[in-house]
Amino acid sequence: MVKSGIPLAPREERRETIMNVAREVFFEHGYSATSMSAIAARLGGSKGTLYNYFKSKEELFAAQVRELCGEAADRILASTSVGAGEGSVIETLTGLGERYLSHLYSEQTVKLFRILVAEAQRSPELARMFYEVGPARGRKGLEAYLESAKVQGLIDAPDCAFAADQFLSLCKGSAHLQFLLNLIAAPTREEIRQHVERAVGAFMTLYGVMRP
Repeated sequence: MVKSGIPLAPREERRETIMNVAREVFFEHGYSATSMSAIAARLGGSKGTLYNYFKSKEELFAAQVRELCGEAADRILASTSVGAGEGSVIETLTGLGERYLSHLYSEQTVKLFRILVAEAQRSPELARMFYEVGPARGRKGLEAYLESAKVQGLIDAPDCAFAADQFLSLCKGSAHLQFLLNLIAAPTREEIRQHVERAVGAFMTLYGVMRP
């Protein structure tokens, strides 16, 4: 097995296999109904081998949250560097918004989110970890980008933390909640593009800097 072009060591390869199989079981049965025995059975090995990598189901699921959310945050925040002119801000926010919505509507994200909502009351620490490594990290990254754009005079936002929240809310709109409630289907790539274009337009109306 190869990751980023670099062959994995046997232990790393085995861990990745465990993570992939465990994810399938968690998504199929939910967190509460999944046991280490069920994961070991799907792997075709013993629970002892599984426990060599993860001490508990909680630790294994926490690793899933960190990996999935961390990778998503990195992907969404890619290319958030400040270039020259307002056009670069529009281009950056458009790319970020499209990646953000594509992530929110992905099957994997929806399954993970529904598991976490179901478990939030019993395991608030898992919900907190998800929020910190995913949504909070993404928002802070966007805030940092907006602060840099503000310093360069490309936007005029009095509170970049609030502006970051506004932009993400503009991207989500009401459609995401309707989707989670199974009232509408996931948008197409073109519908996402059009929605983000409108969100960026509204954001720049609020915070764009008028050039003479």
